[in-house]
Amino acid sequence: MTRAAVLAGIGACLPPRLVTNAELAARLDSSDEWVRSRTGISQRYLADPSVLTSDLAVGAGSRALKSSGDPHVDALVVATTTPDRPCPATAPTVAGKLGLGHAAAFDVSAVCSGFLYGLASGAGLIAGGIAERVLVIGAETFSRILNPADRSTSVIFGDGAGAAVLRAGSTAEEGALGPFDLGSDGEGADLITVPAGGPPPEGAWPDPVPDDYYFTMQGKRVFWLAVQRMGQSAQAVLDRSGWRADEVDHLVAHQANHRITQRLADEIGLPRERAVSNIAEVGNTAAASVPLALVHAHAAGTLRPGDRVLLTAFGGGLTWGATTLVWPAVETS
Repeated sequence: MTRAAVLAGIGACLPPRLVTNAELAARLDSSDEWVRSRTGISQRYLADPSVLTSDLAVGAGSRALKSSGDPHVDALVVATTTPDRPCPATAPTVAGKLGLGHAAAFDVSAVCSGFLYGLASGAGLIAGGIAERVLVIGAETFSRILNPADRSTSVIFGDGAGAAVLRAGSTAEEGALGPFDLGSDGEGADLITVPAGGPPPEGAWPDPVPDDYYFTMQGKRVFWLAVQRMGQSAQAVLDRSGWRADEVDHLVAHQANHRITQRLADEIGLPRERAVSNIAEVGNTAAASVPLALVHAHAAGTLRPGDRVLLTAFGGGLTWGATTLVWPAVETS
């Protein structure tokens, strides 16, 4: 049978500091009702200054390895918008902290689509015979690049990490990743961006910090592009998988905004109740969004072995992607 990447383990890590809408509203011209009605978010978790993206990645990765029942992998892919440093990549640091020896390790930067791009990279390594087992992690400390005075972004994003272990197997197995659809549009680069290229090295922040060093997003345009691009990408993989929309048990989309997820379900032709959502509890965690949603839905018993699952995401770049799988029996760590 055709060699395929099969989901073998999952894990998640959230920083301990929980921040409610009410806490943010105390310093912003906002309210709990304003945030919830526009985004569906009630709370998010924020990393303390001493916590690095690699720390969250290690937490999620270690749990995914434990869930898989095997601590060894041949390659590690870390999807992140907020690496520990611009150079070197964060993945080798994570590999070292996880004790993965000399496993191949590299970062993927596709913002909120990063985990889908990471899964595709891992699946490619396995399909090409380069690796037998790959750990894919989406990890973010997105709060580091947000303007704390900007209510349009600071109320939306949270920090966290989610991970998945892929192993070589066959396309006939539950957990085998289906076809991928990936795309980009550089003409939309300024819709989701950090204009000045991100925060400067530690200790070199200007005072006051210029707005160009903070993340910005043109929310209204992004809303409709996200629905359209994820919808098109999702339909492409459904067609290639031979699935009808009504055969999908669960849609797990990037948790950007609760209204986007609902509109996306409408676009695909799915009942809204089939769309997995954990944005109320964790906010938008960028590249960590899809794996965190998978872990939480699995832990809640929403995802059950044999369920048909559709994954899709949209992010800066602009980038987007989608894939399918039949949910396997995986251990919770």
